Amino acid sequence: MPSPPETRYAKSGDVSIAYQVVGDGPFDLVFVPGFVSNVDLDWADPGRAAFLKRLVSFSRLIRFDKRGTGLSDRVPGAPSLEVRMDDIRAVMDAAGSERAVLFGLADGGSLAILFAATYLPRTLALVLYATSPRYTKTPSFPWAPTREEAEEAVMDLERQWGTPAWAQSIGENREAAEQLAALMRQSASPGAAAELARINLDIDVTHVLGAVHVPTLVLHRTGHPIDVRGGRQVAEKIPGARFVQLPGSEAFPYLGDSEGLLAEIERFLTTLWESDAWEEPQPERVLATVLFTDLASSTAKAAELGDRRWREQLEQHHARIRQQLARFRGIELDTSGDGFFARFDGPARAIRCACAIRDALDELGLDVRAGLHTGECELLDDKIAGIAVSIGARVAAQAQPGEVLVSQTVKDLVAGSGLSFEARGAHELKGIPGEWGLFAVTGVGASG
Repeated sequence: MPSPPETRYAKSGDVSIAYQVVGDGPFDLVFVPGFVSNVDLDWADPGRAAFLKRLVSFSRLIRFDKRGTGLSDRVPGAPSLEVRMDDIRAVMDAAGSERAVLFGLADGGSLAILFAATYLPRTLALVLYATSPRYTKTPSFPWAPTREEAEEAVMDLERQWGTPAWAQSIGENREAAEQLAALMRQSASPGAAAELARINLDIDVTHVLGAVHVPTLVLHRTGHPIDVRGGRQVAEKIPGARFVQLPGSEAFPYLGDSEGLLAEIERFLTTLWESDAWEEPQPERVLATVLFTDLASSTAKAAELGDRRWREQLEQHHARIRQQLARFRGIELDTSGDGFFARFDGPARAIRCACAIRDALDELGLDVRAGLHTGECELLDDKIAGIAVSIGARVAAQAQPGEVLVSQTVKDLVAGSGLSFEARGAHELKGIPGEWGLFAVTGVGASG
């Protein structure tokens, strides 16, 4: 094994993502790093190198640095989960990997969860270490720090970035702290690290967990800085997931009893491999973002214009919507009169598409209402159905003319996307149990 192995670059849009492929095991394992990383430097640290070589002993290991960190291109702002999912696909494509196990650490686990729910045919299994559904306190997540406490921790992180003192503050011994400090300095600047950390405070994949339908192993150390109850909740909400609580308080898996953790991973994955549990799936359900649009006051507009001119207006309406769907990778599912129904593999793209549709139709003097929701949908040939579709339609019905309205779930999944929202309060949606928090899109910013 070269030390370090050859670093290559995969193109994801206009951004180059640094990656490495090591070993020739029977299945691919994509290592999704937490926070920051540097694929070259990991091999210079004996503990991290030993951990990686152990993974290589039973898999073909694919590693990468997330955009904005390590050896990957620096980018403005902090990238969203959706953009980082595109980066994983780009790395897998470059490495010739059709399907892989995703091994996610901390916030990398949140990314792996969303990827597995969205791209089932490309995911063999999930392994998660120290992953939590969210990282700030809510009534259903009372043990996490408050938003104010978390913000203070981020400011402290920025002040001490790249110093052994900060590394020791999260439980590292002196030698490990020196190594970690060097990795931090060569993986991201203090400002970039703080921005990434702030974006993580907005991540919430709670509503995605039930849409994961691959074998899943959740690992968490009892005294980890990320509360073990978060890991337990992840395992409880992912169907059939196995939860293993390990002793220790070390933040990183290569420290402490790393062999105990690795043995759990190897046993889980090799058992699956030998049992042929990874036959090509035929997805029956998929995580998707649904978009519904319709025109406000269309009857009055038709009466004003007359049949011929209204028909011409509708043709332009349809053409402009289809142009934006193509631009943002949306899939048209149905159209009826002046309404469209489409789906997307990412909520931020769906929101940007809805806003672009609104602006394009405004040029024609037409006011459009749009509503979006992300949820698990049932696949019916080339259509989708299910409660998530009904929720999306009900959200659209609550929108005002010229407004793009989204559910809480959509808002929670677009951290780092540059999108801004204004709360529209809790609403009862016809035929849907409970109250639903809705948010109007107030700005699209720059895509991240």
